[in-house]
Amino acid sequence: MSASSDQSRFSNLHAQAEILDREDHLRHLRAEFRIPTKADIKRTTLEKLEKPQQEQEQQQDRNDAASADETTPCTYLCGNSLGLQPKRTATRINQYLQTWSTQAVQGHFKPLDDSPLPTWLDADARAAKLMAPIVGADESEVAVMQTLTANLHLLMSAFYRPDPKGKHKIILESKAFPSDHFAVLSQIRHHGLSPSTSMVTVESPYSEDALITTYDIQSIISKHASDTALILLPGVQYYTGQLLDIPTITAFAHKHDIFIIWDLAHAVGNVPLHLHDWDVDAAAWCTYKYLNGGPGCIGGMFINSRNSLVNTTITDEEPERGYGKRLSGWWGNDKATRFQMETKFHPVKGAAGFQLSNPSILDITSLSASLEIFELAGGVSPLREKSKRLTAFLEQCLSLLSEDAKQLFRIITPSDPDQRGAQLSLLLADSILDQVMKELEARSVIVDERRPNVIRVAPAPLYNSFEDCVAFAEAFELALVATQKDF
Repeated sequence: MSASSDQSRFSNLHAQAEILDREDHLRHLRAEFRIPTKADIKRTTLEKLEKPQQEQEQQQDRNDAASADETTPCTYLCGNSLGLQPKRTATRINQYLQTWSTQAVQGHFKPLDDSPLPTWLDADARAAKLMAPIVGADESEVAVMQTLTANLHLLMSAFYRPDPKGKHKIILESKAFPSDHFAVLSQIRHHGLSPSTSMVTVESPYSEDALITTYDIQSIISKHASDTALILLPGVQYYTGQLLDIPTITAFAHKHDIFIIWDLAHAVGNVPLHLHDWDVDAAAWCTYKYLNGGPGCIGGMFINSRNSLVNTTITDEEPERGYGKRLSGWWGNDKATRFQMETKFHPVKGAAGFQLSNPSILDITSLSASLEIFELAGGVSPLREKSKRLTAFLEQCLSLLSEDAKQLFRIITPSDPDQRGAQLSLLLADSILDQVMKELEARSVIVDERRPNVIRVAPAPLYNSFEDCVAFAEAFELALVATQKDF
């Protein structure tokens, strides 16, 4: 393919992206985020260092290019791993710090007239209120607490009650995120059982790309229904980007009297969820991917209201008779009596009653800043519509790469837009992953890798543009071609 045809291909894509971005009704949300510049990506310090006068003079001829790098955003397509920082995050955190510095312990209970932040006592409740519409739940069914794997352990400690002579197995996918495997293995061993007999994995006998169909999952459930106590599955599979049919699989699990927990780490904020209407038993998620809460930010949990009932006949003598089995902690205790320092546990009604320690207000403040932007967007549904268009356009851009480039990768994410989230996973030819990633980074394109040979490209609708998709395709083609120069 000639250089002129290469230029024509990408010129046409740039023109198409410009039109699509101009017509995008959510384009204003991009301005809500801090997108690293090309210069930021290359920097090895927190701040731009002032250069000595002599060096400044020597670099005068390169000023134009350097200036462009200082202002031109990088191409960031890694929201499936870590979302970008909302601009309002710093504002909200500064308001929290001001509260702490001026009010100290009073910040727990004392609202401030000129602050939009809730008291620290109520911060988790406000975060749950903001989170509930994103996961399609009643506010009482959501708790913002702990972190993803900790929440999975808490859910399993409450709802995995194996009977070695009856139901004791846990079903999960064979390529589940490692922490899910670790949690399941340790829970099984905690109950004195063996993973060799109590853990069942789902995989497709027909797919070479780790895709699993609803039929594959239903077949495993049917085969092991008589002795399965729990199912743990992802809403969106982290490696392939495949979106599972949550309502159908949930209903099938219930048909066989099996409790099912969903790991929604890659689904929350990415695809519309209706956990209450789908009658999901329980779910857990992190908040630093599509929810942009910040690295390692506080997690979330959904517990169906029927699984968190608190009997109104709780008595001081035997309070544990009034609620289901769960681990109990200070912050799960009824807010009305929490500070009376009684040693009888009266759980808050709903998912909040599963909380343990008081939550990090710093984390909740950071998360809530991003959740405010979801409100500005009108919820997940309009974001999902843009996401489908973005991902489809990215797929189109990749289909127009040179034939030489296309020989070196293939897309393993489902082509059906309804079976994927905001992600395309690209399986590379053997032994070129490291060089491709190096070439992309040199062009200020940020994606992530999953060894041995997959890169994941995720255009997040809150801040990514159609132009970002073209920029990636151009850089990716150059990166692929560069890997062949030594052969």
